[in-house]
Amino acid sequence: MSDRVIVEPVVTRRDRERFLDLPYRLHAGEPHWVPPLRREAGRLISPRHNPFFAYGTARLFVARRGPQVLGRIAAVHNPRHNSRFEAADGFFGQFECADDGAAARALIDAAGHWLRGRRLTSMIGPVNLTTNGECGVLVDGFDTPPRLLMPYNPPYYGPLLEAAGLRKAKDLWAWRRGMRPFDERFSRVAARLEHRARVRVRPIDLRDFDDELARIRHLYNSAFDGLWGFVPMTEGEFGALARQLRPILDPGLVLIAESGGEPVGVSISLPDLNQALPAARGRLTTWGLPLGLLRLRRAARSIDAMRSIVVGVLPEHRGRGVEILLYAGTLRAAVSGGYRDIELGWTLEDNSAIVASLRAAGCTPAKTYRLYRGDLP
Repeated sequence: MSDRVIVEPVVTRRDRERFLDLPYRLHAGEPHWVPPLRREAGRLISPRHNPFFAYGTARLFVARRGPQVLGRIAAVHNPRHNSRFEAADGFFGQFECADDGAAARALIDAAGHWLRGRRLTSMIGPVNLTTNGECGVLVDGFDTPPRLLMPYNPPYYGPLLEAAGLRKAKDLWAWRRGMRPFDERFSRVAARLEHRARVRVRPIDLRDFDDELARIRHLYNSAFDGLWGFVPMTEGEFGALARQLRPILDPGLVLIAESGGEPVGVSISLPDLNQALPAARGRLTTWGLPLGLLRLRRAARSIDAMRSIVVGVLPEHRGRGVEILLYAGTLRAAVSGGYRDIELGWTLEDNSAIVASLRAAGCTPAKTYRLYRGDLP
């Protein structure tokens, strides 16, 4: 058998199956890896199902030595990102690899070659498939499983990418807070802010779901506009994500802040389905029977953690304490809902305002994810 690493594009249905199967085989012995549902993993890379492909393109590759698949990668071209930032950036995502430096470098080279063919001059990642999806390589915090919609990888991934010639672009921080009561000082501050800012924080109204979704999308896109790497979600992208997450939605954990009856901020938190997903073993059905779904539902009864995905405030309403009111409302709802632990973020390492708000709310850094960059000369 040849020792040479061969990288091939994903073309056939069999190629696609090998691409999708790799992480389940590669991480089977990882105690903290959470196997995603195969159906959702397939839809993410499907032009038929993922609204990203209405404007972007991606090419999938696998690396093998002999018949053994060692790694995979997606080269991603996002024209909306480049138009917004007047850039010529390419991206890579879906990166999974054995602890094999030759395979990792071959995958990075293949993705870079494809991106250069589109006149792109740099490559950033991992990004799956936009910065509104899973981002980064875990570089700190390997001792606990990832929360919902967050990646997990073995410790060798970062060194593999660095050995392949990539360098740090940005660190993303996840934060944690136990469900201990607020200290008296924080409660007084929140009460004063609510009175002074004349802001009302309310839960989402599921009876008005479509209109609420439009409000939340506007708040999300406006609140994060201008941040490093952020590209607003299209209506199709936001709707697809909402449909995916609605079955696990806890209405008390999705809060809208209003001032004068107008939405000015949003907080979106979700029960940590990752606590239950291992029970499904990657599939909701087996031989046509909903065995995984039944196991998932049974395991979901024990969920006691949550993830805060978004806390955002319109620029003109910042500095009034709206963020702190949203944090306070989220934490109160979490306590009343019986949750024992919350992870917040991710946040950019250099977003000093958000970092200060999180520390003021009693949060501490929990995990660090790293985005890498490489030039495409």
